[in-house]
Amino acid sequence: MEQKEVLKIKLNWEDKNFSAAFAMPDFGAIIVTDKTESGIKQKFAEAMAFHIEGMKNDGDKLPIWAETGNYEFEFVSTVSAMLQQALQYTTLTALSNVTGMKHAQLSHYANAVSIPRPKQREKIITGLHTIGQKCLAVN
Repeated sequence: MEQKEVLKIKLNWEDKNFSAAFAMPDFGAIIVTDKTESGIKQKFAEAMAFHIEGMKNDGDKLPIWAETGNYEFEFVSTVSAMLQQALQYTTLTALSNVTGMKHAQLSHYANAVSIPRPKQREKIITGLHTIGQKCLAVN
């Protein structure tokens, strides 16, 4: 069996909504929004299926993965989306305490007011992992 095509889908947070986007030459673009992470992933899968069906009905040439249905999604979160997902389980104050980053700066990242440099992104991810490990260590 042929290996599945992994489609990287950008997951973002802006204006109180998640958005998911994918574009490919000769295939077009798909962009959806939703208030929840689970909702955005479901809507994206539905939009992809609808797009492929429309291309088939129009007689358009499809990539092999779309023709066979042999694909899966890998959602890649921007920092704003990642923080919005994490805020279900922790706070910016807790993350600020662990990372040493200012609460206001983390708030700007969480609300897509500003975009962190790669080094800051890694610091945030490490901080979230630290919080998770401390939670797992509780007896």
